[in-house]
Amino acid sequence: MISKFLSLEWKSFIRSSNFGKGLAIKILMGFFALYFIAVFLSLGVFIYPALKNTFPDKDPFVVVNTLLFFWFLADLMLRFFLQKLPVMSVKPLLTVPIKRRTVVNYVLGKSALSFFNFLPLFAIVPFSIVLITKDYDVTRVITWLLAMLLLTLINNFLNFIIESFSADTEFSFLPIILFAGALFGLNHFNIVNFADLLSSAMLTITNNPLYLLVLLAILIGLFVFNHKILIKKLYLDNSLKTKIKEVTTSDLGWTKRFGEVAPFMQLDLKLIWRNKRPRSAVFILVIGLLYGLFFYPQPMYRDMPIMYGFIGVFVTGIFLINFGQFIPAWDSGYYKMLMSQNIKYEQYLKSKYTLMMLSVIIMFVLSIPYVYFGWKILVAHFAAAIYNIGINTYVIMLGGSFNRKKIDLNQRAAFNYQGTGAVQWIIGIPLLLLPLAIFGSLTYFVGFYAGISALIALGLIGIIFHQKTMRFITKKYLVSKYEMVKAFNEDN
Repeated sequence: MISKFLSLEWKSFIRSSNFGKGLAIKILMGFFALYFIAVFLSLGVFIYPALKNTFPDKDPFVVVNTLLFFWFLADLMLRFFLQKLPVMSVKPLLTVPIKRRTVVNYVLGKSALSFFNFLPLFAIVPFSIVLITKDYDVTRVITWLLAMLLLTLINNFLNFIIESFSADTEFSFLPIILFAGALFGLNHFNIVNFADLLSSAMLTITNNPLYLLVLLAILIGLFVFNHKILIKKLYLDNSLKTKIKEVTTSDLGWTKRFGEVAPFMQLDLKLIWRNKRPRSAVFILVIGLLYGLFFYPQPMYRDMPIMYGFIGVFVTGIFLINFGQFIPAWDSGYYKMLMSQNIKYEQYLKSKYTLMMLSVIIMFVLSIPYVYFGWKILVAHFAAAIYNIGINTYVIMLGGSFNRKKIDLNQRAAFNYQGTGAVQWIIGIPLLLLPLAIFGSLTYFVGFYAGISALIALGLIGIIFHQKTMRFITKKYLVSKYEMVKAFNEDN
């Protein structure tokens, strides 16, 4: 049965309309994987001599065990934000005589083969070999190696449990941050010294291999718990359960002042307010607005006006980035129906442009209090807002003409890569790095106001040629309209 599942996933991959783009992304991710493998291999080989030189009076093996608590927290947080449960299109399987537990066992078993579980081995195994060459007891080293492998798998299944309980919340990343922050705080202020407790536990296990059974029991318990969670959700009508909610209405009459694009703006605003993923993306605006507080209060960055332009582009364009990168995939659920109507595509795109333009203006107004840290910051934010309206709105809409992945509107927004393709990664280069390069180079070689003038001039040029630019972008969407319709009918 496992071979059949693997065959189905392989066929789904190679027969998808996104095969070329998916393959390119996997090749790119392969290079990143090789880089991290090299980093972990170097860590495993050189950590022993590095610790020996840094702490000459301490046993490097003991020092490594005292750091395991911090590794545990970092690994858990990275998994939460980057690792997702490997899924397959299970709905067709539920109509054929295949036991549900077989499907769940396959999905959970596949998660154990994740790259996140193999990566630590490239540091753990070389470090274990170094320990053996330094005349450490072979049995103790092998026991420690097995314990680390079990801890890695425990983190794997613990991550999926945390995800399952936090997936239904608006800010689904807050539980893991609060959990990890609480453990780190308790340890940091010596209320509960988790670092010493875990270190002592690992040393006890290495001295008595029978204690590996405790870790094995925890691992089995987490696997069974995950199994129960998933099997409860594995029903055809799971997504069809009715939810009793109080009906809320809002007056969107103010959109009528935007003329012919008003109906499309109303659709977008209703989509944002009524669906989980776009609504969560709006709440991320608060994080984007406060982004400058990570930099401006620090004297080091106040003396780096090169950073003002980049932060200004990000702060005033946070909605543009979050919402715009998935145009027109937000409408993928009914895109075929929308395209069958007698509407002008240019009006449809102008409504998206208007919404993003308004968001830039609103974010600039809300960011005015940053003038407290200096007038140059306010000027940089103004220039960045003009640049976002005149250049980045077109850049991100042009990138949208290459979107071919459907979006599930009911999933969380933060660190959710469903519907993300090569376009979303590549678009970041002209979107953020290009204005940084223009503003930074002119500021460095000419002066601050030369960089400001360049951003404003480019933005104004884009605004002046708005009609021609929109016609060009519309043609790009019309050319790829039927490819989008076909791609949005597929499951990613």
